[in-house]
Amino acid sequence: MTLELLEKLEKKIQNAVDTISLLQMEVEELKSDKEALSKTTEELQFANSKLTEEHQQWQSRLSALVGKIEEVEETM
Repeated sequence: MTLELLEKLEKKIQNAVDTISLLQMEVEELKSDKEALSKTTEELQFANSKLTEEHQQWQSRLSALVGKIEEVEETM
């Protein structure tokens, strides 16, 4: 009976160790994914800033052109 209990306990401990190992591997994988996503986020934020700046430049240029067109129309 005691040997049987020890074997059951050993089996449960081994299952727990296996589960812990799998969870540790998953945690490492998730950390790696998080780092990759953080890097991608930074790159996208940089690209977004750049596009926003370009948009503002185009907006300014278009406003200047519309102003010139209005000036020409007023003089006609």
